[in-house]
Amino acid sequence: QVQLVESGGGSVQAGGSLTLSCEVSGSLNRNTYLGWFRQTPGKEREGVVVLDTDGDFTYTADSVKGRFFISRDHTKNTVSLRMKSVKPEDTDVYYCAATQPRLLTSKQVLDPRSYDYWGQGNQVTVSS
Repeated sequence: QVQLVESGGGSVQAGGSLTLSCEVSGSLNRNTYLGWFRQTPGKEREGVVVLDTDGDFTYTADSVKGRFFISRDHTKNTVSLRMKSVKPEDTDVYYCAATQPRLLTSKQVLDPRSYDYWGQGNQVTVSS
């Protein structure tokens, strides 16, 4: 069983930076994916940045390319989302998520329906 606990949300001004962290408890086997999603109340959850735990290959949504980056610390068993040049439209609840072992297409990787484990969510608010 995998458990995910996020930290680091809060408020930031447009153009600023913020880092979210997710502590992973339990083992992630081969062919699993670990990453970040976000959701505005009343809208569908969307993929932001995901990491392929086998090769550390990343998948990034077009809306955040060049601004959001994912990294993994194997010694601390954490995965982080570094958000740079944030915009008001980045205001959302951000979730850390992981899959059970499976192979996904590039389209499925950013689809929240592919994920089995979820963190509790952290609010990020960007003010203009």
